[in-house]
Order: sequence, then C-alpha cells, then structure tokens
Amino acid sequence: MGKKLNILLLAGSNGIPVLREISKTDHKVIAVLAAPEKNTFTTMSSVAKKMGYEVWSAKLVKDPAFAEVIRHLEIDILFSVRTLYIVEENVLEAPRIGAYNLHPSPLPQYAGRNTISWSLYRGETTHGVTVHRMRPKVDTGTIAYQEIFPIEDHDTALSITKKCIRKGIPLLMKLLEDASQDTDNIPQIEQDLTKREYFLKEIPNDGRMLWSQSAKKIVNFVRACDFYPFPSPWGYPRAMYNNRSIQIVKAKKTGKSCQAPPGTIGNFEGSSAIIACADEWVLVETIINGDERIAPIDFLKMGDRLENGI
Repeated sequence: MGKKLNILLLAGSNGIPVLREISKTDHKVIAVLAAPEKNTFTTMSSVAKKMGYEVWSAKLVKDPAFAEVIRHLEIDILFSVRTLYIVEENVLEAPRIGAYNLHPSPLPQYAGRNTISWSLYRGETTHGVTVHRMRPKVDTGTIAYQEIFPIEDHDTALSITKKCIRKGIPLLMKLLEDASQDTDNIPQIEQDLTKREYFLKEIPNDGRMLWSQSAKKIVNFVRACDFYPFPSPWGYPRAMYNNRSIQIVKAKKTGKSCQAPPGTIGNFEGSSAIIACADEWVLVETIINGDERIAPIDFLKMGDRLENGI
C-alpha cells in the first residue's frame, strides 16, 4: 500500500466530481481552495463544506506567503481543476511532490482560455484532456497523462467540458496512485512548445454571426458557445433582425444547398427556421430576444433577412 498523500484542491464547480472521487480514497484533502462562482446551481464551496472539508479562498494561491503555509501543512500535491487563477511561483514549488493542473484540452496545441470553444469553432474532430505539472508560464509544464477522444456531431461546449472532467478524473487518480508509490513513477513528458497556441479572452468575429460563412462554420460557432444551462464565456452569436439584436442559441446543418442571399429566412420546420448561408440552409432551433429564449417561429417571418451581428 502506498503512502497517504495530503492534497490541496483548487477548483470551481467543475472540480466537484474530482473532490468526490478523491474522497473515496485514503488520501486526505486538507482544504479546498474555492473560486468565487456566479450563476451556478451548485458551488464548489457549498459542496465541500457539506462534505466536511475546510474551504479557503482561491486568492491565496496568488500570495507568495501561502507557500510557507503549504510547507507547514506538509502538502504533497496541489491539484488545480479549470480555474482562471495564476498560481504564484513560490506556491507552485511548495508542495512536496508538485502542483498539477487538469487542463481541458490536448496540450500543447490548445493552451490558455476557452480552448474547448476554440476547438469546436475550428471544426476539430478530436479533443483531449491533459494532466500536467504547473510551471510559472501557463500550461507549459511537463505532461503526466493525456487522453484524446473523438468529437461527435452533436457535441457542444458543455458536453465536451463534461467529457474532459469524466475522462480527466481517472488521470488524476492515476497520478495519486503513482505518486503514493514512488514519485519517479509520474511521467514527465516535455511539451513541444513549437506546436503551442495560446488563447486569451478573444471571441471569433467579436461574437457576431456572419451569414456569409459556410454552414459548417456557423453551426460550429453556435456549438462552441453552447454551455446551456450554464453561462457561456463567449455569450451566443449575435445577429440583427428588424434593427434588434438577437442571439442564436441552437443550430444544425440541414445538408440542403441554397441559392438565397445569406441571412434569408426560408420556411419553418416545426418551430425552427431555416436560414440561408454561403452554401446551404441552416436550421436555427432556438434564439434569444432580449432576455427570453424563444422558438424562431414565434419571432421571425419567412422571407425576411437576418443581418450580421453588430
């Protein structure tokens, strides 16, 4: 039997399944460093407290003095699960075994923020999740474990997020197993940083829908923004209709070619509208007008045109 490890967990609500899985082991979570969350149904802070864990502010990882606390508590591993917090260098070096991040993309190609959305927007057919050692330069540390999986036509940003967590948990458990036996068992695969692409907060087209693009590009943009029922960091693609800004929430390809000017509203299929783009009709299933999610048939008129967003 391996050594029992002391763990700090830095996470928002995406880390709840990770905390629950660690709680089934003999390892000890000393505290959860919970990031503040808005508009979520269940927060990491509330779940961790209910499970009996100490909850501290995630901001502590920005304080160099926190490194001494980590050493005093004899923390073995700091786990970070999908937070935007940049961990201070002294804090990174304080855990006995190291600090490791569960990154929801296949490094080194998709580093930084909103990488799931970028992967969908670009039409990737595979995605991945990576457990890597944390270094001062974000998402550059050695890779311990990685799993690649296919992107299906029905996948959205939310479904890929869930897959990353579901497939990432066994990787974190594998790290704990290897670390508890012998730290030399933890792989340390250097990243080929010539393949690295780093994303910040930018949004394609500044969030505007461009109907002159291909159906594939338009539908991928909608999928990349779709975290429903949770907020999307990109919002939803914006279009204009009768001088009003609306948002496109759900859309899919029809495979039906069209010759109509881009943005033309064709007929309706059930409550959905078919909209012309560069190469085929796109089925728009849900839109937002103001703050209300509605069916296109309740707002759009056949023969009118949707304009590009502003």
